[in-house]
Amino acid sequence: MLKYIFLILLLILIGGCSTIAYYSQAISGQMEIYRRSEAIENLIADPSVQKPLKQQLTAILKIRAFASKVLHLPNNSSYTYYADLERPYVVWSVFATPALSFQPKKWCFPIVGCVSYRGYFSEAPAQSLAKDLRKQGYDVYVAGIPAYSTLGWFSDPVLNTMLEWPQAQIAGLIFHELAHQKIYIKNDTAFNEAFARTVEYVGIERWLARYGTAKAIADYKLSQQRQTEFIALILNTRNALNQIYNTNAPRTEKLAAKKAAFKELWKRYLQLKQSWGGYTGYDAWFAKDLNNAKLLSVATYQDYVPAFRALLKELDNDLPAFYKKVAELGKLPLKERHAELSKLLPYSRVSMY
Repeated sequence: MLKYIFLILLLILIGGCSTIAYYSQAISGQMEIYRRSEAIENLIADPSVQKPLKQQLTAILKIRAFASKVLHLPNNSSYTYYADLERPYVVWSVFATPALSFQPKKWCFPIVGCVSYRGYFSEAPAQSLAKDLRKQGYDVYVAGIPAYSTLGWFSDPVLNTMLEWPQAQIAGLIFHELAHQKIYIKNDTAFNEAFARTVEYVGIERWLARYGTAKAIADYKLSQQRQTEFIALILNTRNALNQIYNTNAPRTEKLAAKKAAFKELWKRYLQLKQSWGGYTGYDAWFAKDLNNAKLLSVATYQDYVPAFRALLKELDNDLPAFYKKVAELGKLPLKERHAELSKLLPYSRVSMY
C-alpha cells in the first residue's frame, strides 16, 4: 500500500489537469485489481469455487514455480493471486504513427520512461484519445491487452482475461510479464518487448518439453508456424512501406502506394489463410484498422526476437548467462544497443526510428 501512496504523491508533483486525470485512472485501475485479488491457494481450498477454475489455477501455480526454478525469473508473489475483472481485457493500449512513417508516437511516464503506446483501464478513454489522434492525421490502433507488468512494483495477479487461452499460451504470458520484471530498460520498447517475447517462447518450449502432452506440443508447433508466417507477412509489408515512405516522391504518390501496399497485404493474407486450410484465427486482426500503427504493434514485439534467440544460442542456451548479457546490452546507449542486436540478426533490419 505504501507504493500506492508513493505514486499518488508523485502525481501531485506532476502538473497539468489532463496528466492528473490520466494518472488518476491508472491508480484507480490498479487499485481495483488490488481489491479484487485473492490468493490462489485460498481459492483452490474454497469449496464454492468451481472445479474448472480450480484446475486452471492449480496448473498456474505449477507454471509459476517453473518460471522461477527453471527459467530463473523473479521469485515473488506475482501470479500467485487471481483477480476476476469481469471484462475481456485489463487495459486498452493506443498505438499511433504519422501517416507516412513508422516513427511511433511516444508517451513518457515516471519510473518506466517513454513507451510507444498509452494504456487505459477502460476502453472509452482509449477510443477518445484514438479519435483525437486520427483528427491530427495519425494512423491509430487500439488494442485490448490481456495482461501487463508493473515491473515488480506490485504483485501482478493472474487475471480472468488470460484464462481463455490454451495452457501453453497462459504459461508464455506469465513468463513474458515476469521477464519484464527481470530486465526492463527505460525508453526502449523494442528492446524490452523482444526480450520478453524471447523468454516467453523459450519458456513455453521448455515447459512443454517437461510437462506437455503430445497434443499440446503439436498444437503449439502449429500455432507457432502460423504465427511465424503471419509475422513475416507483417514485417515484409512494413519494410516495403518504409521504402515507399523514405523516397522523395510527392505525398500524394506515397499515399497511393501505401493504399496499394495494404491492398496487397490483404491479398497475401487470404493466400496465407488458404494455405492454413481456412484457419480464421487472424481474421479479427485483419478486419479493421489496417494501418502503420497496427503493423507497428506487431513489429515492436518481434523485430529483435531473432537477435535475442541468436544471443541465447551463442551462450549455449544458458538463461542466467543470457540475462547477464542482456542486462549489459541494456547499459549501452540506445543506438549502440540496437546496433549490437542488429549484428545478431539473420537479415538487415529496417529501422523504424
